[in-house]
Amino acid sequence: MKLHDPRHNRMSAALSRREMLGGFANGFGMLGLASVLAEQEAATGPAFTLPSPADPLAARPSMFPAKAKRVIFLFMSGGPSHVDTFDPKPRLSADSGKPLPFARPHLERTKTGNMLGSPFSFKRYGKCGTEVSELFPHVGSCADDIAVIRSMVADNINHNGACLQMNTGEQAFSRPSMGSWLLYGLGTENRNLPGYLVISPAQPAQGAPLWSSSFLPAAYQGTLVSDLKNPIVNLTNPGIALPRQRDELDVLRQLNEMHRDARAEDSRLNARIASFELAFRMQREAPEAFDVERETEATKKLYGMDDSTTATFGKQCLMARRLVERGVRMVQVYHTQNVNRSSCQLWDQHGNLRNGLRENCAATDKPIAGLLQDLKARGLLKDTLVIWGGEFGRTPTAESSDGREHHPFGFSMWLAGGGVKGGIVHGATDEYGWNAVEDKVHVHDLHATILHLMGMDHKKLNYRYAGRDYRLTDVYGNIVPGLLA
Repeated sequence: MKLHDPRHNRMSAALSRREMLGGFANGFGMLGLASVLAEQEAATGPAFTLPSPADPLAARPSMFPAKAKRVIFLFMSGGPSHVDTFDPKPRLSADSGKPLPFARPHLERTKTGNMLGSPFSFKRYGKCGTEVSELFPHVGSCADDIAVIRSMVADNINHNGACLQMNTGEQAFSRPSMGSWLLYGLGTENRNLPGYLVISPAQPAQGAPLWSSSFLPAAYQGTLVSDLKNPIVNLTNPGIALPRQRDELDVLRQLNEMHRDARAEDSRLNARIASFELAFRMQREAPEAFDVERETEATKKLYGMDDSTTATFGKQCLMARRLVERGVRMVQVYHTQNVNRSSCQLWDQHGNLRNGLRENCAATDKPIAGLLQDLKARGLLKDTLVIWGGEFGRTPTAESSDGREHHPFGFSMWLAGGGVKGGIVHGATDEYGWNAVEDKVHVHDLHATILHLMGMDHKKLNYRYAGRDYRLTDVYGNIVPGLLA
């Protein structure tokens, strides 16, 4: 029997079995083949050790040898302007004030004006010669340890959706955060501290959903620290001695377990019971872990804690180092507070670009460099992955006379430590900084690469919920080999 092969517009007498399965009945026959291949891959691929319901936070082996053991994500809430920080554009400066010479995408929040060249100069740093803005001289001095990604791409042009995607992989619906996925996959090394901590003096856009465990068991949600002077509220009870607290907690645990066993499985009950135990253990270790005053004056100065401009973010970064040093799996550090203002989106320069961006960089530059230098000096940078970035970039065109709009079509982030190839620039935007045109890195690709560095296959770190398997990268994402050492 001769069959018509539409790919070649000819009659073919020799279709393979796989072609027949893919062509007949709209490809329905391929479902069985896909199932067989998936089973084979599961049998031969890296194994994922499921957490024990009785001890969900216990440390578990990675699927394959990991380059990084822990993550610090420095999140610049609001969207830093890439063309003013890590992506110099001489052509943009030369044509400043002229119309953009190509059609803009249909996805625009507000119509911006002509091109706006960066008011800041760039300089080459380190042996690698990476160009970094004058706004980040201290970070620039660490260029040989940093992999700058100049070709990031996201899908959402608004803060809420873009923040969700960068933190959870999903733009609109509730999904587990990246920290929750890491905790679910690997557990934590220190049982006396939360495995996933979020340090944010003010609430960023979207707030708690950015560190939520969503449908993952509640034990994997992030613990928020917003008061830097009193990080963990109600940690101690001076009216009751620890032995008496232990006795009371044992009785409470028995009552809670009786309550739980009489009901259908609910991870929130297990998480509540575990939280009481964790709170008791934290009374011994948490005060010391968060007490940055125990550090030497030289260390505090390294983070800029001796200067009111850098003191707040410097304290956040120093806390992050102390926490990962003690085995915390992931720490997210949100920049939401400067000397003069506190905002959910400090880096959202729709206006006042020259002063606002300079203020943000001045508040974070020295603390970030101090963190990288301190981690490296303590031998921690080699297996601690540090990530810097926001939810998107800013337009190369002007909003009003001194501002930039939201821009997800091409922007910059950087990685350091934890198996990352330092001293490189990956990808590129066009000569005006509008579109990523070389080696694009989508948010899903970034997440896949982060999980890979942590020894996890992003395609196999799954959780079944509501009848389907979910993962951080949904059905997308590719590891970026160029970022790996």
